[in-house]
Amino acid sequence: MARVLKDLLASDHPLFLMNVARLERAAGNTGIDVRLIGEITDAANRIMRELGLDPSDSTGVEIYKALNALVRSDEARARQLLGERSYVLGTAGTGPISFNILDVIENDHHDLPYEKRVTAHAQRRLRAELVRRYAEHERTHTDTVHNLAREVGLLLDEDEHYPDADTILKSNEEHNMQQSYILAIGDIFTDAFITLGDDTAKIIKEGDTEWLAVPFGRKPPYEKVDIVKSVGPSPNVAVSIARLGYRAGLMAWVGGDATGEEALEHLKHENVNIEPMVIEQDKATSYWYVLCYQADRTMLVKSEKYRYEWRDPETKPDWIYLAYLGEDSWPLHEGLLDYLDRNPDVNFVLQPGTFQFKWGAEKMAGLYRRSKIVLMNREEAMDVTGLPYDSITTLARGLHDLGAEIVVITDGPNGSYASDGSRVLTIPNYPDPQPPVERTGAGDAFSSTFVAAIAAGETLETALAWSPINSMNVVQHVGAQRGLLAREELQKYLAEAPEWYKVKEIED
Repeated sequence: MARVLKDLLASDHPLFLMNVARLERAAGNTGIDVRLIGEITDAANRIMRELGLDPSDSTGVEIYKALNALVRSDEARARQLLGERSYVLGTAGTGPISFNILDVIENDHHDLPYEKRVTAHAQRRLRAELVRRYAEHERTHTDTVHNLAREVGLLLDEDEHYPDADTILKSNEEHNMQQSYILAIGDIFTDAFITLGDDTAKIIKEGDTEWLAVPFGRKPPYEKVDIVKSVGPSPNVAVSIARLGYRAGLMAWVGGDATGEEALEHLKHENVNIEPMVIEQDKATSYWYVLCYQADRTMLVKSEKYRYEWRDPETKPDWIYLAYLGEDSWPLHEGLLDYLDRNPDVNFVLQPGTFQFKWGAEKMAGLYRRSKIVLMNREEAMDVTGLPYDSITTLARGLHDLGAEIVVITDGPNGSYASDGSRVLTIPNYPDPQPPVERTGAGDAFSSTFVAAIAAGETLETALAWSPINSMNVVQHVGAQRGLLAREELQKYLAEAPEWYKVKEIED
């Protein structure tokens, strides 16, 4: 049984089996380890049967997916089913699988593949339970048990005072209630990413325009297609903020079709509040096709026509983040501006899209004037302000003059800039570990990370340092959301950043 414990705890200490045997002898060979393993096995089998699985004929992947599906579909039932014993783990020939509610929530929330599953909470609890049972036995001496356990990593100082799952879950919920709530507003789409190879497509240049060309009137093959649900600047922003561990909601428009239902389910899975979503039963949900060739993409777009009527959100947000909306959405902008006037304590973020740029700074003046943060690229800043391209500080000042308190300007391979009106900071792009797969959503990842950091009370420097990291990881994947990072992952990249990756102040 000591070997089973070694496998469940994934221990590679050479003295593990020997020290457990010594603990057993000290307890008079009463089979403490056998009884503990029996309890764990019974609990794991009972849970699997509740999930509709055969304990004798289920693979690790099947168990893992069933646990994730449970917490995704009914977290209350998952807490009830998995909360009885927090140290339950199972094995299926491919390493330990955790039945601890915290591990399962984390695995599902971050959409971790089976090979990268988390088991730390259950293993921490199992170590503590094993040590406790030996230490409390009438024939053992606590100091002896602790010394033997500490020698092989069974007793860690951080385990002793680690709170139980109920305490952690309650603490997380209380923490979430104290966090700023960011409501993103904008259109939502489902994207079909069609990857084309060099044998199918090529680029033709005509003056300043490049055309993506495929053989006309034939049946050229494509390499693969990836269907990505619930995307668009605002959905990407909401999912990014939620992945970072902050409170996010989305106001977007879907039809009463299966595509709309799938979009809502995806958002719920990503812990995005869908209470503000608008469902127009008589409409279809917008569906775009994205032709991916090399690292760039060409989008075939068709945005459905929605009514775009403003309605006050039931849950009052601390921040509203406005991005791309369709060309018929101006009445909603007027309703939003009225809401911001009635709620001066709500912070407003503007990441303009196609039609918001087309309407111009004069028509958008009220929203620019109300903005806490405005984000756009260098070319867009030049178009909005009418100021020279060659001076970042001049462009930033022009956006401040429109009313923005904080200005963020991205500049492609040259990095990014942020200004609070008294200084302009810059950061280079975070280095790509591999050539980009495709660049959809890189800007949304950057902007959402910046806003989440500011909303959480981080400094301008920290927000600017975090943002390119999320962009870097997004372009390593197909679609705008698959590569979005959790905060812990982002901070790990930051800790491993090269020496030259630093925020600097510029004078222009």
